[in-house]
Amino acid sequence: MSAKILLIEDDPSLTELIKYNLEQEGYTVNVEMDGELGLLSAQDNTPDLILLDWMLPNLSGIEICRRIRRDKKTQNIPVIMLTARSEENDRIRGLDTGADDYITKPFSPKELIARIKAMFRRIRPALSEQTLEYANIEMDLATRKITRDGEHIHLGPTEFNILKFLLENPRRVFSRGQLLDMVWGNDVYVEARTIDVHIRRLRKALNIGDKPNIIRTVRSAGYSLDKDF
Repeated sequence: MSAKILLIEDDPSLTELIKYNLEQEGYTVNVEMDGELGLLSAQDNTPDLILLDWMLPNLSGIEICRRIRRDKKTQNIPVIMLTARSEENDRIRGLDTGADDYITKPFSPKELIARIKAMFRRIRPALSEQTLEYANIEMDLATRKITRDGEHIHLGPTEFNILKFLLENPRRVFSRGQLLDMVWGNDVYVEARTIDVHIRRLRKALNIGDKPNIIRTVRSAGYSLDKDF
């Protein structure tokens, strides 16, 4: 079965271009050109991935992303934001709102497809029933369920993969560049500061209920999963 992609974009020519190229890659593409209708489609049809324009009629991409992340039915759907805003603060705002990745307009269909393929590589569930454990954190790779001290932890796809990598390598310090390469892959360019946003979101999820912080920031070096710092 092909992956289902929901494209929420109000530019007709861009929508046609994206839809054509994605369908050539074998994806099933549903298009909505209105923010409110796009949100309803995400809630009703549960796509495998959402391509979300920042500026939309009736409901902005930022607000759609917020509502997607608040809804249990849609909170784990990966979101790639499409934006003409190239300023770093705008891109960070999009990530803070809940987007897993962003791509700045204008972009080539090849770049967009590379981002989508990288996203699907990161979120594909493991085939084995292996469980990763460290410091009362347990991750079931088959069901993608995570608990800390027995309490369920909700993570987005990117935070899941960062935590998976850190659980596989506890106490080791990884630079931003190493984390980007391991989680995003070498064939996709992502700014180093992006990892800081996802680490912050990961910490917030893991530290719910005032649990002690377990992700250590090593100045000028990077991050590590370490219960003893």
